Amino acid sequence: MPEPKPDAPPRGVGAALAVEKERIRRSLLRNHGGGRASVSNLELFFDLVFVFAVTQLSHLLLGHPTLEGALQTALLFFAVWWAWIFTTWATNWIDPDRGPNRAVIGLIMLTSLVMACALPNAFTSQAGLFVGTYVALQVGRTAWTAYAMGEARGERHHNLTRATLYFCLSGLLWATGALADGFWPRFSWWLAALVIEYLGPITFFWVPGLGRSRPADWAISGSHMAERCSLFIIIALGEGLLITGATYAAAAPTRGIDAAFVNAFLGSFAMWWLYFDLGAQRGAEHIEHHANPGAVARDAFTYWHIPIVAGVIVLAVIDELTLLDPFAPSHDDFVVMLGVGMALFIGGNGVFKRITSANRWYPLSHAVGLGLTALIALWGSLRHPPQLASAVAATIAFAIVALWEWGSFHGGWIERMEARGWWLGRVLRRRIERRRAEREARSVGS
Repeated sequence: MPEPKPDAPPRGVGAALAVEKERIRRSLLRNHGGGRASVSNLELFFDLVFVFAVTQLSHLLLGHPTLEGALQTALLFFAVWWAWIFTTWATNWIDPDRGPNRAVIGLIMLTSLVMACALPNAFTSQAGLFVGTYVALQVGRTAWTAYAMGEARGERHHNLTRATLYFCLSGLLWATGALADGFWPRFSWWLAALVIEYLGPITFFWVPGLGRSRPADWAISGSHMAERCSLFIIIALGEGLLITGATYAAAAPTRGIDAAFVNAFLGSFAMWWLYFDLGAQRGAEHIEHHANPGAVARDAFTYWHIPIVAGVIVLAVIDELTLLDPFAPSHDDFVVMLGVGMALFIGGNGVFKRITSANRWYPLSHAVGLGLTALIALWGSLRHPPQLASAVAATIAFAIVALWEWGSFHGGWIERMEARGWWLGRVLRRRIERRRAEREARSVGS
């Protein structure tokens, strides 16, 4: 019997396994199967561009503390976040260590850097540069991810193809806005473009003739998504510390500046505690063990991290204003920015923790924090205290929320009161037990 030729293809189960192994080796995808996927060094390098972008946004708001300036900053922030979060989705699927992907990510970094440079003048002299880089970034990256997913060859669903079409449609509105004259026409066109982009995940990228995506199409590594969003919070907090340090180092010694510097650090530390002590860890565990991690990534991470990051950026501006003149009265613009920044950060954290927990209610500590925010804003608008005093009040409010939550989830306040024989502990315990019995009775009756 003649021997088989050496180059004859293998047969049977072994052949199928060999073919699959070779396919995975050549694939542009991570092929994590929904399991753990590590954040690559290239992704961390990529984030440095957005440290600069966040700094640009902070300086834009600082230089234009008006309604028009706030609207410009808000719209550009939504664009910057959307560019970053969609790249995070892409790198959840494609393997950054594969040569072609690495080249594409490098090109994305360069495009993002140019876009960040254009942010301060996006509504004036560099509207075309900003729009050109932003649209090229969104369309090009999403189209490449669709190709890597096999959609161009019809091998898989058309989730990223639909997303690419959404960015092409919004790109027409971005371009129209860049050609428009005046702030309000440009703002209106760009706002319409963002509405289309932000409605994409909500509508599952519905396209006539192509249908809509399914949650199952968003098979992601939950651990990767949670870690990437946590890193962006670090970016925003770190950018605030950079501004604080640079302002303090360049400022002349004046009364109150040392206290303002220490308070800025303590405020950042309290915000870090508020997010990372419980929210980040519980969010990561929730998405890793959820049956539909793509839906969690859309709701909890893609959308509800927006107010958290925006709050950090606004509060970084508050810290810089306080450092520049600690004892200046808290004027209306300062009070509004402080209240909005606090409400965004505390409220965003509260909703994020509500989504990623089994509780049906908003965290009480965060509801109290929002109440303190309203009181600080009312105090500032009526009495106009020194900026340093308002900033210290905000830091105290963050510390109260953080310590309240820490005590609740690290031993429990009711348990502590019961151990000391306090009557309030007994009252709260009876109330909790009564509500639990009522819920059990309703569930049995239904």
